[in-house]
Amino acid sequence: MHRSRLCALVIDCKTDDLDAATAFWSKAFGKPAAPPSPDNGNYRELTVGEDEPMILLQKVDHPSRVHLDIETDDIEAEVKRLEALGAKRVEFVKRWWVMEAPTGHRFCVVRPQRGPLESRVNTWNDEG
Repeated sequence: MHRSRLCALVIDCKTDDLDAATAFWSKAFGKPAAPPSPDNGNYRELTVGEDEPMILLQKVDHPSRVHLDIETDDIEAEVKRLEALGAKRVEFVKRWWVMEAPTGHRFCVVRPQRGPLESRVNTWNDEG
């Protein structure tokens, strides 16, 4: 058995000015930008409520797009569950899988981003 839930809306930005992109999306959503992380200059986060998915901006080299992140307490089990639904593995990056839905949409399967998965989660039986 494993658990998963929608974690984040990730706005992939092909830009040289991630701060300007963050300012736009912050104003568009009415969500203040969190201070930039000194650990990774390629990401910015908007401040959201605990009951809302995270909103992240990510500086990328590929064309701009939006993708979703699904967080899980068992990445391999969740990836296999999604493959059984028709998704494909695209690439393993650092600690997560980039997947492609049968519709062609990209999304990521990531480890828990907001602590343990205890509330508002889906519980899956790994036996099929």
